[in-house]
Amino acid sequence: MENRFIRVTVWGENVHEKRQPEVRAIYPQGMHTTIAEGIKKHLGDRVEVRTATLDQPEHGLTEEVLDTTDVLTWWGHMAHHEVEDRVVERVHERVLSGMGLIVLHSGHWSKIFIRLMGTTCALRWRDDDREIVYTVNPGHPITRNVPPVFIIPQQEMYGEYFDIPQPDELIFISSFRGGEVFRSGCCFTRGQGRIFYFSPGHETYPVYHQKEVQQVIANAVEWAYSPPKPRYATSTCIHSPLGWYEQL
Repeated sequence: MENRFIRVTVWGENVHEKRQPEVRAIYPQGMHTTIAEGIKKHLGDRVEVRTATLDQPEHGLTEEVLDTTDVLTWWGHMAHHEVEDRVVERVHERVLSGMGLIVLHSGHWSKIFIRLMGTTCALRWRDDDREIVYTVNPGHPITRNVPPVFIIPQQEMYGEYFDIPQPDELIFISSFRGGEVFRSGCCFTRGQGRIFYFSPGHETYPVYHQKEVQQVIANAVEWAYSPPKPRYATSTCIHSPLGWYEQL
């Protein structure tokens, strides 16, 4: 199959940036723009990146947009309830059909992540701590060019117990000054779609400007990408001694 660029849609609420001057000072064009720029910086001409936000018609995730998206990144926090169920259903179907999904930070409580995980996705949290991120699966593609350990100077603490299914692969764990630990980088597969959850990224800190975080997200985009598979227009039912089966 001919090689081509990965089509990435970076979705963000873009609510904190509008309402909180301290967030707007860190992300004047929105977190979604910073995340998109980080992906383009690390992947270059291997990607085509666009952004979408909550306040756009259909939250910027129309059928046309999703049909031309290979990997979707998702950041949400204070407006999970405002995301329309019909859009969630649309994203869910696309993931099962092979679209990659990167869920960031407080997106753990998004409708789409809860739907895909089938659990509450609840966790422990508190504000303002230093996070140490440890690579625990150094051979995984998501860890390419990521140091074995890196520090996020200021971050919202997320701690166990994190109510998610057992990850297919655990990539990162984090620790905090209070003694908490957290499964901060987890891989899942649902249907034909690959999902990566990565916890660093509170809105009041410049986490998405940090080079290690940008590298992880860019690597995750490449990992989650599933090249289009050939589609068969017809199928034929064949009778055999073992019974009926469908041959494509």
